[in-house]
Amino acid sequence: MKRVRPASVRVLEGQPFPLGATWDGLGVNFALFSANATKVELCLFDDEGKRELARVELPEYTDEVWHGYLPDARPGTIYGYRVHGPYEPSAGHRFNPNKLLLDPYAKRLVGQLTWDDALFGYTIGAPEEDLSFDTRDSAPFMPKCRVVDPAFTWGRSRPPAIGWDRSVVYELHVRGYTMRHPSVPRRQRGTFAGLGHPEVVRHLRDLGVTTVELMPVHAFVQDRHLLERGLSNFWGYNTIGFFAPHPAYSATGETAEFKEMVARLHDGGLEVILDVVYNHTAEGNERGPTLSLKGIDNANYYRLMPDDKRYYINDTGTGNTLNLSHQRVLQMVTDSLRYWVTEMGVDGFRFDLATILGREAHGFDEGGGFLDSCRQDPVLESVTLVAEPWDLGPGGYQVGGFPPGWAEWNDRFRNTTRAFWKGDEGQVADLASRLAASGDLFNRRGRRPWASVNFVTAHDGFTLNDLVSYNDRHNEANGEDNRDGHSDNLSWNHGAEGPTDDPAIRALRERQKRNLLATLLLSQGTPMLLGGDEFGRTQNGNNNAYCQDNEIGWVDWEAIGDDGRALAQFTRRLTALRQRFPVLRRTRFLTGLYNEELDVNDVAWLRPDGQAMGQDDWSNPQTRCLGMLIDGRAQPTGIRRRGSEATVMLLLNAHHEPVPFLLPEVPDGSFWTALIDTADPEAQPRGRLPAGETFALQGRALVLLSAQTGV
Repeated sequence: MKRVRPASVRVLEGQPFPLGATWDGLGVNFALFSANATKVELCLFDDEGKRELARVELPEYTDEVWHGYLPDARPGTIYGYRVHGPYEPSAGHRFNPNKLLLDPYAKRLVGQLTWDDALFGYTIGAPEEDLSFDTRDSAPFMPKCRVVDPAFTWGRSRPPAIGWDRSVVYELHVRGYTMRHPSVPRRQRGTFAGLGHPEVVRHLRDLGVTTVELMPVHAFVQDRHLLERGLSNFWGYNTIGFFAPHPAYSATGETAEFKEMVARLHDGGLEVILDVVYNHTAEGNERGPTLSLKGIDNANYYRLMPDDKRYYINDTGTGNTLNLSHQRVLQMVTDSLRYWVTEMGVDGFRFDLATILGREAHGFDEGGGFLDSCRQDPVLESVTLVAEPWDLGPGGYQVGGFPPGWAEWNDRFRNTTRAFWKGDEGQVADLASRLAASGDLFNRRGRRPWASVNFVTAHDGFTLNDLVSYNDRHNEANGEDNRDGHSDNLSWNHGAEGPTDDPAIRALRERQKRNLLATLLLSQGTPMLLGGDEFGRTQNGNNNAYCQDNEIGWVDWEAIGDDGRALAQFTRRLTALRQRFPVLRRTRFLTGLYNEELDVNDVAWLRPDGQAMGQDDWSNPQTRCLGMLIDGRAQPTGIRRRGSEATVMLLLNAHHEPVPFLLPEVPDGSFWTALIDTADPEAQPRGRLPAGETFALQGRALVLLSAQTGV
């Protein structure tokens, strides 16, 4: 923007909508919600965001929105706000015009936050603590907002529109995934441009995943206490801007870089969903800084303690909780979601601590305002919505409790699968439910098997390699005396803690990786892989690498050895089989009930002697082997007719010794073909295993068989 003296800045009334800074081709409209402010000043800065050029009082106040129009402003204009009002923490008000504030609707941020005591609305060290009032200017230490031109040519790029039944989700970290990728130019490593590199896209496509889930890419703030320890907030669950991409993930500094990445992933047939954090912000509790919402209208943006509004409700464990019960806060979140779909091209979202988003004053409510908004919104109802269905508040664990249209992370799948292959007693009954898409949790109100997002590993916890290599967490590098992170990981080192040269232990660990991957990718529901697990990435036993923006948190592509390449090839075989056999990804829940009209059971659970599992087998804590026979003739849709898919059978043996398994007779099948055997991953499909004869199921192994016909 042209540098002008304060008196020469032209300002018109503008409109109260849309919120944020909006370029209309002639000028920029600025609109900011604050119900309790007494005055709002728009602060304009030079091109570097260093020097404040002007303060313009927004002239109009309509429906609790302050607004004004600058006909001489253009894209690239750098700005922030100073908001006047009462400083009464006990009443929930923390206005302080000495603090420069970020626009909650800013589409791009420039500069970095530099920690200084001036960022706090109160005077640190004062006897009155947060009841004191600080008069220092925070602008020199704050990032600033930049007006953007949203124009972008998408060309032939189109969303892949992959059906839920074909989805294979792959969770990755934009920076950590590409920082050590040898094919990505150094200046693009750790950025959106790096993730869109052809070699990265090729690996994802060839692996057979369909949906890339990006850990937080909304603009976030580094924690002061981490920086003081030489660490950083690597994962990014510390949002300060719900519309702006994180500046450090951009090689060019342009918003278009994110869109180009999405276009390249779409061109590779890959969907893009974002892990989003709408449950809290980086402003923390009453002792936190004043960066945006706290100084704009603290009493409305955050949930405060009813009996003392000085303090914040902390259902998130991070200091504050967004107040989605307020219509303007709800609007901000849904506006953000629509923006990332319609302007940035993403295909859906995974919601961090999603129970909070459905929490009303009386607790979690699947008919709460946010969840209802998503169900009726013409944009959001058609995109992927995945909940992390728990938080730290009362009644916060809600797996299976979200309404139709939502998928949910299923930690029951993770825990049971880990425990079964570790050899724990009494797991088979729960395992059967998990293999069948957890119908005990999700089979209600017309929900489908895809609602269960199955995972064995995720960013929070051990990687797959570390799950089979460590009994205990090793988080010493986090600087918290190894007290952080989960202590109960259901992990097993198989005889040595960490790396070992023992060939027997190494071979068993590789087999267990295959068992876990095969269980994940051959189960009903929606599988989710953790980026790098396909080739055995390690974090050296760190199960909470949230602060490790270094070799611990980065994927080391050049360290992939023979075992890693073999595991990746095995993973590709699994994803290919999942797509090849629709019966492995059915759109109806398997119930095991006999359909008299069609004379078929959709699924049968078998003992090693080929007979149906009985109550004694399910309740026997020593049962560690079972078969899951999925009949391809079962009714595929609501229309009563027989299916015509192949019949398949999974055999799972968590015993350390081989178990002879009698292959059952099946209608229209005279023999079986072994398609996958985790005990012999190099073997090609083995045909003509006659029905009625015994198959040697190796110890700690999973086998997938397909029924065949022929002479």
